[in-house]
Amino acid sequence: MDRPANHRVLNRFFEKPGFKRLANQTIEALLPLASVPLALIIGAFMLLALNVNPLTAYGALINGVFGSTFGLTQTLVDATPLLLVGLGVVIAFRGGVLNIGGEGQITVGALAASAAALTLNQWPAYALIPTCLIAGALAGAVWGGIPGFLKARLGVNEILSTIMMNSIAQQFSLYLLTGPMLDPSEKAAGTSIAQSALLPKASWLPTLVPQTLLNAGTILAVVLAIFVYVFMWRTTIGYRIRAVGLNPDASRYAGINVRLYQMLALTLGGLFAGIAGAVQVMGVQRRMMDGLSGGYGFTGIVVALFGQLHPLGAIPASILFGGLLVGSDQMQRTTQVPSAIVDVLLGMIVLFVVSSVIWSRYRARRRQTHV
Repeated sequence: MDRPANHRVLNRFFEKPGFKRLANQTIEALLPLASVPLALIIGAFMLLALNVNPLTAYGALINGVFGSTFGLTQTLVDATPLLLVGLGVVIAFRGGVLNIGGEGQITVGALAASAAALTLNQWPAYALIPTCLIAGALAGAVWGGIPGFLKARLGVNEILSTIMMNSIAQQFSLYLLTGPMLDPSEKAAGTSIAQSALLPKASWLPTLVPQTLLNAGTILAVVLAIFVYVFMWRTTIGYRIRAVGLNPDASRYAGINVRLYQMLALTLGGLFAGIAGAVQVMGVQRRMMDGLSGGYGFTGIVVALFGQLHPLGAIPASILFGGLLVGSDQMQRTTQVPSAIVDVLLGMIVLFVVSSVIWSRYRARRRQTHV
């Protein structure tokens, strides 16, 4: 076969719809993955500007995750709330709405779980643990459902309303922790640190590895990720949520109540963030305290985007970002770099991940216009 004939065969192969579809899917899958090395490369130049050896800094980051049992288990501990929040973000984004209220939903979920544990402190563990988890889930669902209702009934932008709900939750938490829920021992000592009393041991989540904070909440998060996959891709309700997110007008024409399912998506997003708050207070902190959300509500958004807005993809994404959180602390202690450098690294990863999502959607629109 001559060379022009070979070229024609290759051209026909590369122009096949199946090959083009596979190539596009591969590019879209690799784009978010490239965000981490890109951020680390830019971060290396910043470290050099501070007279810090990037190899030493990143070696400390890796050692912080893989160098000890604590690092490995703490990575999973940090990954747990990220995964739970990410699952809620996946549902909301798939429903065509943006849930930026994870911080507030984590807070109210933790408050509700703490209140249930302290009120029902005589209950046995087999009854108290699920009750506290349900209380946290319901509180988060209500906190996410309010912006959903406002969007469905009044057309209020959910980005603004969920961010405002974060501030309300923070102030509400501070009021309770310095008033009705203040630890009696703090009040007696006159210190008034914003925290509740220690939760009863019957409400503590079982520890998976002795002498660590790794608890059963991690298993629960993975189980819920599988549940969300089945719910979103194997049930009628999940299909309708995804349909509304893909094309609200077509969904409305098909008889789907678009407003209802958008409100449901935000409510479910809040529910999973509320569970994250309950897991944090029952398995890690074991008392409610100010600032318990720890930025997980915002980082969980990046986890969902990094996982391609898929519940199963959010599992490795949450572990990656959990490792970055743990490793960055070790890097800061080893190299004495300012804490702002760590925030900048994480911020650049966020920027690149979001940019990759926008670029993927731009490519998808271009393919549709050329069909």
